[in-house]
Amino acid sequence: MKEIKLIQILAISGSLRNASSNTALLRSAIGLASEGVKITLYEGLGNLPHFNPDLEGREIFSVKDIRTQLQISDGVLISSPEYAHGIPGVLKNALDWVVGSGELYRKPVALINASPRAIHAQASLKEILMTMDAHIINEASVTVPLSSNQIDESSILSDSELSGILHKAIVSFVSAIKIIAKSAL
Repeated sequence: MKEIKLIQILAISGSLRNASSNTALLRSAIGLASEGVKITLYEGLGNLPHFNPDLEGREIFSVKDIRTQLQISDGVLISSPEYAHGIPGVLKNALDWVVGSGELYRKPVALINASPRAIHAQASLKEILMTMDAHIINEASVTVPLSSNQIDESSILSDSELSGILHKAIVSFVSAIKIIAKSAL
């Protein structure tokens, strides 16, 4: 059996804010990744055009880019804020662009969350991903309860409880990705 030598994880933040706690969580995950694991932060969410099925087959670079990045990833890590009891429109738009092309079909996905109050967005995101047949890894989907003074990467990494929760989730996610990859062979 061929084993994956480098696990590539695409990290997607549902927030466009520069000082986003969700993006800080993903950057912290990059810092906590072990050897043999590469987590790449997707930074093109704000560049995607509004989803329009009439454009299928004539997509611009940004659509092709997210599809390519999803295709080459072994798993996807998503951290999203909650707006008005749902996920931000930019994240939903990105997911809409890949519904028909299938980049998330049976792809391992973990959801991390910066706020225990964001239950509606997490539930909505889970429903959308299950509809797309993504493989949600529940053991790796966690809430990292950030306080208002812990919204940057260095604060998260220096807090042993927060970084411990995040590290455990990443280890669980990588383990699940390896198991899924072996079972697919």
